[in-house]
Amino acid sequence: MTKHQALIIDDEPDIRELLEITLMRMGIDTSSAESITQAKEKLAEQAFHICLTDMNLPDGNGIDLVGYIQQNFPNTPVAMITAYGSVETAINALKAGAFDFISKPVDLNQLRGIVSSALKLSEGALDAESTPLEINDEELLLGNTLAIQTLIKQAAKLARSQAPVYISGESGSGKELVARTIHQKGSRAAAPFVPVNCGAIPSELMESEFFGHKKGSFSGAHEDKVGLFKVADGGTLFLDEVADLPLAMQVKLLRAIQEKAIRAVGAQQEEQVDVRILSATHKDLQQLVDDGLFRQDLFYRINVIKLEVPSLRERPQDIKLLAQRFLTDIAHECNIDNAAIDNSALDALMDYAFPGNVRELENIIERAFTLCENDLIQVHDLQLDSRNEKQGQEETNLSPIDSRGVGETSTSTIDRQNEPQSRDSRQPRSSKQSLEDYLEGIERKEIEAALNETKWNRTAAAKKLGISFRALRYRLKKLDMD
Repeated sequence: MTKHQALIIDDEPDIRELLEITLMRMGIDTSSAESITQAKEKLAEQAFHICLTDMNLPDGNGIDLVGYIQQNFPNTPVAMITAYGSVETAINALKAGAFDFISKPVDLNQLRGIVSSALKLSEGALDAESTPLEINDEELLLGNTLAIQTLIKQAAKLARSQAPVYISGESGSGKELVARTIHQKGSRAAAPFVPVNCGAIPSELMESEFFGHKKGSFSGAHEDKVGLFKVADGGTLFLDEVADLPLAMQVKLLRAIQEKAIRAVGAQQEEQVDVRILSATHKDLQQLVDDGLFRQDLFYRINVIKLEVPSLRERPQDIKLLAQRFLTDIAHECNIDNAAIDNSALDALMDYAFPGNVRELENIIERAFTLCENDLIQVHDLQLDSRNEKQGQEETNLSPIDSRGVGETSTSTIDRQNEPQSRDSRQPRSSKQSLEDYLEGIERKEIEAALNETKWNRTAAAKKLGISFRALRYRLKKLDMD
């Protein structure tokens, strides 16, 4: 196997020697340059698997060199060496296309981690420098429209970097799928992808959830707990609904991102972590910054690169393709191979505004499949809200059981007289709880109540709920109640 080749660009002999020794101990051959001019000459002579460059060079700026390498050698990752605490420089380097950055004085463990990640990207790429990442039918993001194809290509490109990415888009548009795509196409694909809904964690538990805690550090801490940063070590931490983070937690999160280190609650020392941060929200984060509800420094740190996810209304030609894919996946879970949607139902979907975007489409197909006869979805099975035909009204996230769902249809009416009194006094949805989680909780309680009343006779419970046995079996599996 050919040894990996690294190019080191720095005008300080001591730094060059330190980097050379460290990489050589990793089994990597090195070549050094003292300036941008020398670096360009070296790059023209041979191919490199990774470049390490200082920011300030005698004949120019290291960021300009990053741009040059990105333009002419796109499969060669570049790591920028910056002055300690120079966050703005690091962000500018990432925006220019740097794979990652490391601050002086150089932490050798961090350096080795960055180099190892970069080599995973460049292995095999030098034989086909101009070949783009392939897009196939197994992609998480699906669609043929220009909007979604552009997004897929952007995600594939960003997968080659370690830059923080802020994903913006309406609720249900697929922001988490974009984050997963970036993770799966990058050097961290074999490591964990850890999604966390920032709005679903109680503020008093947030520090413990993110950073972990030591046994006895507070009342109720009966054992050590590993935090989300540590769980995601080596991989990706996806901060969904990042706008819901309280200000006090934003400060601690900013430090963890900048220092690449965390301290568990009750711990005496910080611990290094290697985590790529991806974040998302459907809210206007810039407006929250302007209103003083979100820290500007954290906003700049997570918003190095911004991706806009199009709404389903912006790519209506993808509706039929997505509907067919969702039906195939749902039917497969029930071991059914011949499920179908008739043309009139597909036309009805094309005329619907989808205020809840792709998530709403998936929920509509799931609900329709549980109600349809002979595994064929027809228009009446879709139960589309006529208010949202052609023109979308108020944005809504739907769940398979909602105000228009299984519980309200003429073919599947739950016997309200037999409901326990506790169902009539449900707690209102908390502002920290998403609508989907709230509705899923209602669904779980309804199913649990029906099962308890029938002594866990699933056939009888399905009848009481007014759904088919197949639909109940699917829901039990989906809610992890099977």
